[in-house]
Amino acid sequence: MNVFVIGAGTMGSGIAQCFAGGGYATYLYDLNPIAVERSLATMEKILTRQVEKGRMSMEAKLALQNNLHRAAALEDAAHCELILEAVVEKMEVKRELFHQLDLICSPQTIFASNTSSLSITEMAAGVQCPQRVVGMHFFNPAPLMKLVEIVRGNQTSEATIQSVRDLCGKLEKQAVLVEEAPGFVVNRILIPMINEAIGILAEGIASAADIDTAMQLGANHPMGPLALADLIGLDVVLDIMEVLQRETGDDKYRPQPYLRKMVRAGKLGRKSRAGFFLYEQQEQGKR
Repeated sequence: MNVFVIGAGTMGSGIAQCFAGGGYATYLYDLNPIAVERSLATMEKILTRQVEKGRMSMEAKLALQNNLHRAAALEDAAHCELILEAVVEKMEVKRELFHQLDLICSPQTIFASNTSSLSITEMAAGVQCPQRVVGMHFFNPAPLMKLVEIVRGNQTSEATIQSVRDLCGKLEKQAVLVEEAPGFVVNRILIPMINEAIGILAEGIASAADIDTAMQLGANHPMGPLALADLIGLDVVLDIMEVLQRETGDDKYRPQPYLRKMVRAGKLGRKSRAGFFLYEQQEQGKR
């Protein structure tokens, strides 16, 4: 199987690494060619460190890199059996992308989305074979996190679900099947918890560091909710909260005003080097 990954950001790069490491010919594409080059350079550094630390053999590293290819244009997806998009979390962008791919790819091609909260059914509208459209939601960092949420849209076929489930097994991922619903499973539970932690911070009940320590030591969480928000990206957290509120009509999913303020200020977390904590050269400092 040939795999075409669209989006060379954090998630797209990690997903491409998963497939290439799993032995699949993998093509990484981004509208910005510089993003692909940056992704491959970062991946080289990560893989080299893994070899140096004895976590990966040199043979495995070279095999992975030989399986990973730059794609120059969207038309290169024509020869791929699986398309997986990891672009910005906006429905209009994803629908237009699938519409373009529909004109390029075979009707047998599986269209998968790494969306963290959006409707697969809506995404598939206008695609000639909506039964081949499915959610394949990886978690960050994709090469390390074992879970993949397989999301069934209204018309997703059992054959498509089984194909994607088999792929997850070959990638040594644990798949859970989710019927389409706002936020699916993990983000329906996780993101409102993060939103509540932001509210506690905004009310001055505790500092960011103490909120995270409380959840790590009091609830046995491996990472505090605010550090996790910084890892996910505060813009992504906001997008998901807005989807939850819009799709359910329930104000319990109202994004915290302080979250909006942070996003408007460009404080998005690790990717902007500032969020609820500061990040300089991968070192975390307190606000």
